[in-house]
Amino acid sequence: MSVLTLRLDGPLQAWGASARFARRTTESAPTKSGVIGMLAAARGMDRGDDAELARLATLRFGVRIDQPGTRVRDYQTARHQITKASMPVSERYYLADAVFVAAVEGEDELVDALDAALRAPVHAPFLGRRSCPPARPVRLGVHRGADLARALRDEPWQAAPWYRKGSGRQPTIHLTVLREAGSSEDGADFLRDQPLSFAAERRRHALRPVVTETVEVPHPDVQAVTTATVRVPEHDPLAALEESN
Repeated sequence: MSVLTLRLDGPLQAWGASARFARRTTESAPTKSGVIGMLAAARGMDRGDDAELARLATLRFGVRIDQPGTRVRDYQTARHQITKASMPVSERYYLADAVFVAAVEGEDELVDALDAALRAPVHAPFLGRRSCPPARPVRLGVHRGADLARALRDEPWQAAPWYRKGSGRQPTIHLTVLREAGSSEDGADFLRDQPLSFAAERRRHALRPVVTETVEVPHPDVQAVTTATVRVPEHDPLAALEESN
């Protein structure tokens, strides 16, 4: 088993799990259906290919909140493409300035194929909606022989420098992880973001068990200061003064 980790970082993100009609909300963290959809698009998968989607849906999913961002509200107007009639005004919610580390765990062959797809995607990735492009490359790397929890714990903190400055000077940072629960884990919540079909005429999702936990990761700025070495002069700057006396 391997784990593919992703950096989801952009000015705006939107990860809806139950948004419908004229009010499009967003969850506080990326959904499994949104990330699986992004990976499927990178592979060039057809929206109606339920068999391939079923294979991708077997991946275990988790996400770490490195920078929670701020929820913002916008609205959109539109006209019908054929009749030109005005459509209802729709509310759109986004996460601004958020950064997440997402991870999918599965068989080596499938994880390698997804990693290759992110290196040369058929369709460009976006963060939940097409209007939300990533600010940096999405791919982080592949963790061989690691499980989902370990990969989300081992990835360095991905928050922006300006955000890290306001986090204090502790050597480690506590980050929230939302991880797909194992079969024997208790205390899980349920989120309807397990994709069953992406076809426009029969889009369907099932419930998925999610556990919330906290992990500690090193603060890279504090670590750099702590491990910095002080250069000691190779000569005694007071030696000449002593000799003259």
